[in-house]
Order: sequence, then structure tokens, then C-alpha cells
Amino acid sequence: MPNSPEQVSITNDGYAPRLKRLRQLSKLLDNIITIPGTQVGIGLDPIIGLLPIGGDALGLILSFYIIIEAAQLGVSRATLGRMVMNVIVDSLVGAIPMLGDLFDFAWKANNYNIILLEDSLKSPQQNHKADTSFILVFSAGLFLLAIVLIAIPVILIRVLWQVFTSS
Repeated sequence: MPNSPEQVSITNDGYAPRLKRLRQLSKLLDNIITIPGTQVGIGLDPIIGLLPIGGDALGLILSFYIIIEAAQLGVSRATLGRMVMNVIVDSLVGAIPMLGDLFDFAWKANNYNIILLEDSLKSPQQNHKADTSFILVFSAGLFLLAIVLIAIPVILIRVLWQVFTSS
């Protein structure tokens, strides 16, 4: 998948402002700054992920917003499932110290999700709006994932603290 989603025109005027806002959020999170002389972009998501406690959870919450908006636009369960998997991979691998930070610079989950959203909106006849119970279960799952992402660094800090203070 390319690093930046191609711009598509959606015929339904109700989608345009939301889609523009979601594209802007995706760019902010994944590609706000382009490294001079390259096509590589860096966004706030990997930078926020550097925060030791809660950084990855904050990135998850911002990515979660894109998925909620996609659900409200009527994206199918299958597409929402792929979007969720992108965010889960980004969040879980991103929580691994050092390796996760490098991974965050390469994996552009929000850009991938915008591409999935735009592809889904290009053929609305194939979309079957996700029901409220699906969205609630999805929200609860991502909330639990956010708790895990906060707990991992806290546990690691405690273990390291005990190792260094017991010596």
C-alpha cells in the first residue's frame, strides 16, 4: 500500500467534510513531516508512541476515531475488521520498547485505513452498515487494548526498578 492515500471524489456531499477531516487526521498521525530528499513521512503517532506510559494508548485512541467515523459512514463489517487489525498490529508491536518505535515509523495504519475507507465508499452498494452492537463490542475491545498498552510499560518499569534496586 502506498504511504499516502490517493484523493478520491465521493459523490455524496455528506461524506466530503468527514472524509476531508479523516484524511487530515491520518496525515497528522502518519505523514505530517516528510524527510527531505526522501518520500518517507513521519507523523505524530510514532512520536507519541515514544512516551513511556500511555503514548501507544493515546495513538490507539486517535486511530480509533477514524474507525468510528468509518462505521458511522456505513462501512461494512469486513472493512472495519481490516481497519481494526491495522490498528491492533500498530498498537501491539508499537508497545515493544525500541523495536516498536522503529516499527511505528514504517507502519502507517491510519493511511492504510483511509485507503480502505475510500475504497469502501467508492462502491457503496457493497457496504452493509455495521450494527450498534458490533460497534459497542469493538469499542470495548479497543478500550481493553488501551488498558493493556498502558499496563505493559508500567509492569516493565516495576520489574526494572526491582532489578536495579535489589542489586
